[in-house]
Amino acid sequence: MAARITAEAAPPTPWSRNLAEPTIHPSAFLHSFSNIIGDVRIGANVIIAPGTSVRADEGTPFYIGENTNLQDGVVIHGLEKGRVIGDDRQEYSVWIGKNNCITHMALIHGPCYVGDDCFIGFRSTVFNARVGAGCIVMMHALIQDVEIPPGKYVPSGAIITNQQQADRLPDVQADDKEFAHHVVGINQALRAGYLCAADSKCIRTIRDELNNSYTSIEVDVFERSDEVSSNSLGAETVEQVRYLLQQGYHIGTEHVDQRRFRTGSWTSCRPIEARSLDEAIAALEACLRDHSGEYVRLFGIDPKGKRRVLENIIQRPDGVVQAPSSFKAPTSYSNNGSYNGNGSSHNNGNSRLSSETIDQIRQLLAGGYKIGTEHVDERRFRTGSWQSCKPIESSSAGDVVAALEDCMDNHQGEYVRLIGIDPKAKRRVLESIIQRPNGPVNTPSSSKLTATTTSYASASSGTTATATSSKLSSEAVEQLQQLLAGGFKISAEHVDGRRFRTGSWASCGQIQANSIREAIAALEGYMNEYQGEYVRLIGIDPKAKRRVLELIVQRP
Repeated sequence: MAARITAEAAPPTPWSRNLAEPTIHPSAFLHSFSNIIGDVRIGANVIIAPGTSVRADEGTPFYIGENTNLQDGVVIHGLEKGRVIGDDRQEYSVWIGKNNCITHMALIHGPCYVGDDCFIGFRSTVFNARVGAGCIVMMHALIQDVEIPPGKYVPSGAIITNQQQADRLPDVQADDKEFAHHVVGINQALRAGYLCAADSKCIRTIRDELNNSYTSIEVDVFERSDEVSSNSLGAETVEQVRYLLQQGYHIGTEHVDQRRFRTGSWTSCRPIEARSLDEAIAALEACLRDHSGEYVRLFGIDPKGKRRVLENIIQRPDGVVQAPSSFKAPTSYSNNGSYNGNGSSHNNGNSRLSSETIDQIRQLLAGGYKIGTEHVDERRFRTGSWQSCKPIESSSAGDVVAALEDCMDNHQGEYVRLIGIDPKAKRRVLESIIQRPNGPVNTPSSSKLTATTTSYASASSGTTATATSSKLSSEAVEQLQQLLAGGFKISAEHVDGRRFRTGSWASCGQIQANSIREAIAALEGYMNEYQGEYVRLIGIDPKAKRRVLELIVQRP
C-alpha cells in the first residue's frame, strides 16, 4: 500500500485566495512525514525526505526540478514580496533547478534561485539570493542578498552577504563535483527503494528472493563457470558482469521510456547487492522484466573513484541488445572513448572524419537528433554566411558519414561543418567544423555536445579580425572577435589529461576585455599558466545565461 502524502492546497489569505495545490510528477517520492503546501511544482524523480516542509502559502509559486533531493528537515518558504526569474522565464518565489542536493536542515527562503547541479550543505541558509549552476555550499553557511556566480565553492561556516565576497569565492574542484554527483546517485537509489517498499508486489518479490537465498548454495563470485548463462542477456553481457564483479566494482541498472530517452532522464532500478554472478544475472533479468518495452542499461561503478566505469544499453523497446562481439574485459571499461554507451566500438575505417566526429555522429543519432551539413568559402566565413549542403535523411551512422564526405568533396577548399538539430525544440545542439580550406579537421572545434549550444556567428556580421596571435588559431581569433561583437561574456577552462576523459573542467576565470587584443592576451596568459593541459574558450550569453561556445584552444 502506497504511503500517504501530505500535500495541501494553499490557505486563503489577504494576499492570495487561489487555493492552489501542489503539482507532483508521478515518479517523485514524497515521504508521508513531509508537508507540501500550495503551488509547488515538483519534477520527475524528485525525492523529499521525512521532516521536510515546503510551504508556498506566502511567497508562491515554488519549482523543484527533476532528480533533485530535499533531505530530512529541509525548510523551503518565501516572502510575500520579491520574485526570481526561473529558467522557463516565469516568476517564482523559489526556483530550485535539476540534479540538486538540498541536504539535512538547510533553509531555502525566497526570493531565491538555485541553479542546476548544486549542493547546499547541512544547516546552510540561502535567502534573497541567486546561486549559480554547479555551485557547492558546504555546512552552516549563510548566503544572503548576493548572486553567487556559477561553479563556485562556499566553504563551511562562510557568511556571504555582499557581492564582493561572492565574486572572490574559489572555483569548485573536480573532487567536489564527484562528491555531489555521488550524493545525487545515492538519493535516486533511495527514491527507488522507498517506492518499492510502498509497493506490496515489489517488496514481496524481494522477500521471496531473500528467503530463497538462505537455502541456496553460495557460489564464489570469482569462480569462472561456463554454465552461467541467461535467456535474456547475451553471452558478452554476462562476460561484462563477470569482469565487473571480479574487479570489485559495484553494479547497477537504470531504465527509461522512449519519450524520456531523448532527454537522458534515466531512473534507477532496484540496487544490485550480488554475492555471485548468478545473483547479478538474476537481478538484471528482473529489471528487464519489470521494464519491458523500455530502454535498460547496465553500469559499473568504481567504489574507490566513485565514478562509472561502464554504461551499456542491454535492452531497447524493440528487444534485447547484445553486447559487442569484440568485448575484451581488461580494457573495455576505461574512459578513453574506445567504448560507448550503446555497446558499439568506434572504428573509423578509412573515413576522412576524425574518431571524435564519428563519436559525435553516434551520440546525435542515439539521441534522436537530426544531422545536417553547411559550407562556406573563406570570404564569407568571417561574416558567418553558411549555406546548407544536401539534407541528410538517414539515421544510419554509415550513411551520415558518407553524406558528410560527399559534402566535403563537393566543397573542397571551403569550410564544412556538422550540424546537430533537436527536431522537437527546433534548435541546434551542435556546430562542429570538420573541414577547412586546407583540408579535413583532425578534431572537431567543439568537443562537447550540449543542448544549449546556439549559433552566434550572425551577431557579428560584417566584422573582420584585425589581431593575430602566435598561440591561437585564426579560427579562435575569429570566434573571440565574434563573441566580443555580439556582447557575449568570455571565460576559459582548463583540465589535465587524466580528468579530460571525465569532462571535469575547472574554471580559469572570466576574461574582462574591451578589445580583441586584450582578450587574446588574457587567453594566451591562461595557456601559458596551464601548459601541458587542455584549455578551452567559453562564450556565454549573459541574457539567457547559457553557453554559446566551447572551443578547445590548447591540447597537451
